[in-house]
Amino acid sequence: MGDEAPQAAPVAEGFDVVLERLHEVVERLEAGNLTLEESLQVFEDGIRLSRRGAQILDSAEKRVDILLAGEEGVRTEPFGDTSRGEAAGARPDAATVRTVARADE
Repeated sequence: MGDEAPQAAPVAEGFDVVLERLHEVVERLEAGNLTLEESLQVFEDGIRLSRRGAQILDSAEKRVDILLAGEEGVRTEPFGDTSRGEAAGARPDAATVRTVARADE
């Protein structure tokens, strides 16, 4: 039981912990001193951590949308400029969303 691979991130871990563990995975892979099997295991752990981080961010985005969509009737729309070739109606990432008040206010 000496060289067991690290387990995937438990559901209870917060985003900061997941992000720190993901940085550790990247450092281990970039060091280049792992065997192929070790590299694959660490890579798999990184994929799991990445997916967990995305779940946490998606959940946070939904919570913000719910808070903004309260009685004030606030909505979100993408910052994207469609004149630069961005597809109209494409789902923006969390960093490119702005809040806009209802027009009838």
